[in-house]
Amino acid sequence: MRRDMLRAALLCIGLGLLAGAAVLAIDGCGPGPVLRLALPGIILAGAVIVERWRYGRLASGRPGPEWIATGERFVDPETGRLVSVYYHPSTGERRYTTG
Repeated sequence: MRRDMLRAALLCIGLGLLAGAAVLAIDGCGPGPVLRLALPGIILAGAVIVERWRYGRLASGRPGPEWIATGERFVDPETGRLVSVYYHPSTGERRYTTG
């Protein structure tokens, strides 16, 4: 299974758990059953969203003249491509590029 398909499936499961918790809350169930669905849903959906935000897509080429190459290079396990890491000194941001 491809990673993007796995992410989509996990996000759907997390959102489904949250929807189930909302239905139980609307029906007037106690907090126990609602929390048993809501907490795993929040954790699962949140983890998928944070993972995509934190580890964004790979850019191609050098990001710009103000970026400094860190010398770090590795093969991206998802694409099999060689990745170089750049650092922006004023913001502390890191970018991962191919090529």
